[in-house]
Amino acid sequence: MESIYTEFFALGMAYLGAGLAVLTGIGPGIGQGYAAGKAVEAIGRQPEAVSSIRTVMITGQALAETTGLYGLVVAILLIYTV
Repeated sequence: MESIYTEFFALGMAYLGAGLAVLTGIGPGIGQGYAAGKAVEAIGRQPEAVSSIRTVMITGQALAETTGLYGLVVAILLIYTV
């Protein structure tokens, strides 16, 4: 009888962890918006540096996006492997 309760508890904790892992998408969204805003400000100040600013911004946003994708992968793994 106790193994049933521990199985349900483990399943519940996996779902709770998956929900928390999905919340990691909030941070990259905020960071990407902030980076894009600062890039627009920098381009407004130095229009001749548009290509280098854009390159650095896109690289940084790609790096930030991977953290959100890692959270999604962890959530999927928690849901389907338990």
